[in-house]
Amino acid sequence: MSKKSRSDNSNLELNLGSNPENSSSTQEASSMSPTVQDPSNHLDSYYSQWFLEYASYVILERAVPHALDGLKPVQRRILHSLKELDDGRYNKVANVIGNTMKYHPHGDASIGDAMVQIGQKELMLDTQGNWGNTFTGDSAAAPRYIEVRLSKFALEVAFNAKTTNWLSSYDGRSKEPEILPIKFPLLLAQGAEGIAVGLSCKILPHNFNELIDACISALRKEPFELHPDFSTGGIADASEYNDGKRGGKVKVRAQIETRKKNLLAITELPYGKTTSSLIDSILSANDKGKIKIARVEDNTSDQVEILVHLSTGSDPEQITQALYAFTDCELSIASNICVILNEKPEFLSATELLKISAERSKALLKKEFEIQLAELQEKWHLSSLEKIFIEEKIYRKIETVRTWEGVIETVDENLKPFSDKLKRPIQQEDILKLLEIKIKRISKYDSLKADSLLLDLEAQIQQTEKNLKQLTRCTIKWFKDLKNQYGKYFERKTQLENFDRVIAEDVVVANETLYVNREEGFAGFSMKKDEAVCKCSKLSDILSINEAGTLVVKKISEKAYFGKKNRHIALFNRKNPNEKNYCIVYRSGKSGPIFAKHFTIGGVTRDKEYDLTKGEANSKLLYITEYDSQTGTAPVVKVNLRPSPRLRKLEIIIDFAQCTLRSRSSSGNIISKNTVRNVVTVKNP
Repeated sequence: MSKKSRSDNSNLELNLGSNPENSSSTQEASSMSPTVQDPSNHLDSYYSQWFLEYASYVILERAVPHALDGLKPVQRRILHSLKELDDGRYNKVANVIGNTMKYHPHGDASIGDAMVQIGQKELMLDTQGNWGNTFTGDSAAAPRYIEVRLSKFALEVAFNAKTTNWLSSYDGRSKEPEILPIKFPLLLAQGAEGIAVGLSCKILPHNFNELIDACISALRKEPFELHPDFSTGGIADASEYNDGKRGGKVKVRAQIETRKKNLLAITELPYGKTTSSLIDSILSANDKGKIKIARVEDNTSDQVEILVHLSTGSDPEQITQALYAFTDCELSIASNICVILNEKPEFLSATELLKISAERSKALLKKEFEIQLAELQEKWHLSSLEKIFIEEKIYRKIETVRTWEGVIETVDENLKPFSDKLKRPIQQEDILKLLEIKIKRISKYDSLKADSLLLDLEAQIQQTEKNLKQLTRCTIKWFKDLKNQYGKYFERKTQLENFDRVIAEDVVVANETLYVNREEGFAGFSMKKDEAVCKCSKLSDILSINEAGTLVVKKISEKAYFGKKNRHIALFNRKNPNEKNYCIVYRSGKSGPIFAKHFTIGGVTRDKEYDLTKGEANSKLLYITEYDSQTGTAPVVKVNLRPSPRLRKLEIIIDFAQCTLRSRSSSGNIISKNTVRNVVTVKNP
């Protein structure tokens, strides 16, 4: 236990075994014979001293992660040890464990287990060998067989000796970091779980890219929202997440597909479950008569595949719902963000924790810039002194001086006339460094090269000072660069849904018809007197785009309101939202410019409205069509403009195949600032 945590037990406010009669009991005990003690007083001393210290130690030094770097002590010591051993090559895990034991006094098993947990999250460690399988629950190979090194991401965001506060290790022989200077919300990215004495924490993992976007929003003082993202994929209902506060929970489901009439396939697991534990729960439900299946087959390797063979005559949709109801295919996970902050446990929300991390990243960058500025200024000062010392031939004036004190005094006196050219006073240490210059270096001194070096240093100093003045902008740029470099490796794996809506439209028979009333704005499968759109199922998702360019996706029902003046309505494939490409022409605002846009929908949240235009009031959709990106081709349209005195060209041809395919949030390309009469299709997709 560190001295700091031992001295701050009062902050925990744990009233364990307090006794108002302690003083009198102590006096009575002192009057007893050394061989006779009051048992109650002896037990009270355990609670009031030893147990309180133990509880404090477990909370502060073992089970609960720190808010600033997101690490428990054993994790921090592992990363520090890996940095200490880092030479670019892989290290045997057994060697890393041995080196970490210099800092962590709890044995090799706890260090090895913690290292495997970090490695399986595939963020901070670059692993090699058999590190276990999070899908099947298979354990990692022995430490002597597997290797590890720090990932490039960890080397970039987690270490800087100049901004680290160092403490003595438990035996006083080494130095270890009090907190690593991590410039990233690592705790929210990796998640954490720990049980202390009378305290526990459960922090769910979040998506890498979404965390960086949230950090940028936090620095800009803009609102943001965070939802968990799990490495096992699956489906999550975060409607009761409550920003990760105590009492919040997330429902998670396995991803279940219908392969054949009597065959279901589980392709993604709910968070916290392995294939073996999930199969056990399915078999248990079958034994209890809650579901009827023939057998279960586990084909999992690097991808999850559990085949559930159904009994003859079973309804796949009904069995799917039964799996969610009676097995571990659906679970509820409670969130409890408890962290160490200011040397005591604190309960925070995900938003609060992320803001703390974003501000700390900003503070660390500021400290790095300040250190860099001081080093550059010092280098400029010494380079300027060297230039004066050599070009003014001050080194020749000490040839006849016989004492060391006289040499220093002579150099000091000859440098004083040039002090106004420097940015700080000349110190004795500066003179000593000048006197260390060798004659060979003086003889080869290049004045032009020295001037170039000074100009380069001045430019660097100016840029660093600018960075300090624009610290928020620099921090945002740093996060954007981090996302551009690593974001492609961390796409969202967990699909966010509401569980009262079953996601099975890809496998359910399309035995219904979608109808729409464009003027009134209603659509559904019971409106048989209205316009028929396409075949669908009762579990289909419907995509609707109105004349104002607003997109919304809803689950189909008998009759639902999608908005008046509907320009486009169709089935939406949530499994593959980029299956179809869309081409639109719209006017931005009441009399703004005309834009053409070629885009894909991407992932959406049901019942949430998305603006396909620039968001100006009174914007209008002039043309829209969709085509299958696999089999179809982009359309060609003609935009006819209203005649005006100075307008010569009254029509514009747009080949959407030549337009860059963008996301739905892009504005598109301006094609005209004149009034449009109509848009006509020249070539259908």
